[in-house]
Amino acid sequence: MIRAAVVGAGAVAAHGHVPAVRAHRDRVELAAVVDVDAARARAFAAEHGVPACYTGLTEMLAAERPDLVLVCTPPHLHADQAVECLRAGAWVWCEKPLCRSLAEYDRIQAAEGAAGPYLAVVYQQRFGSGAEHLRELAASGALGRPLVALCTTAWHRDAEYYAAPYRGRWETEGGGTTVLHGIHQMDLMLSVLGEWAEIRAMAGRLERPVETEDVSMAAVRFAGGAMASVVTSVLSPRQESYLRFDFSGGTVELRHLYGYRNEDWASTSPLWNPPGDVPSGHAAQLGTVLDAFERGERPPASGPDGRRAMEFVTGLYASALTGRPVLREEIGPHDPFYHRLDGGLGL
Repeated sequence: MIRAAVVGAGAVAAHGHVPAVRAHRDRVELAAVVDVDAARARAFAAEHGVPACYTGLTEMLAAERPDLVLVCTPPHLHADQAVECLRAGAWVWCEKPLCRSLAEYDRIQAAEGAAGPYLAVVYQQRFGSGAEHLRELAASGALGRPLVALCTTAWHRDAEYYAAPYRGRWETEGGGTTVLHGIHQMDLMLSVLGEWAEIRAMAGRLERPVETEDVSMAAVRFAGGAMASVVTSVLSPRQESYLRFDFSGGTVELRHLYGYRNEDWASTSPLWNPPGDVPSGHAAQLGTVLDAFERGERPPASGPDGRRAMEFVTGLYASALTGRPVLREEIGPHDPFYHRLDGGLGL
């Protein structure tokens, strides 16, 4: 039995991670919870049957020595907590955004061992039978050449959502809706189309009381030649998550909001027939993390695979805030956007 601990006893842990652990109760158990608020940690432990609770991560790691740590804290805490867990020998599954910059991502990755422990990012949108089927068809060439894609995250977050003191600030969240919300659909898109080559973007703060952006738009060229339009918003009363992939041999579309099943996909291709019906979500991704742990292999959405979406949003911010096209190979330690998503410019 894999022993897991959760750090951050908030809504994400309760509604995303606890049900995922329960879905795999034959392989993993929650042994401890950590939260700086002792009363909240105790209440979480009591509600979800967690045997031990702590107010400090260091204390928990020393006492419990968990195999896997589920990090569900605000973004500005992720990098230090992830590094501490990895150095203590625990695998990590961390909520997005994993970190506030590529510099932080690379620092986390440097704390991994050559054969583990590893860290995976929570990108649950790419884990579901529909997405798996699409990647298999695309990789085999059965759908032909990828040509055009649309990637839309049209969500709605009101002023009350941003009342939490860490939200909407470069220092504590790293960025705005692009890295916080749109990155889910972007990661799914990238998992199908591969590396991007060039991005031209705009971002704005139109309505919400934040430092960061509440809307962004980008035109993207991929290394293979395909082109995509990417829109992310928290200003959309009719919410929708939409992905469209036009291949030379057919179109594949996905319409959903925060998760999908096979019925949410449609295609013009006669080859479209996802086996089974695995819904996207935390439970689907956690299964891949546990599989990798048991085999001692790097899980999906970790290492270079997990970095791709963070690199993409970095390019988007760099283009939006400088007003120029950005090439993927430009982004490195010499670039201010490697160290901060706003490049020190703000919005």
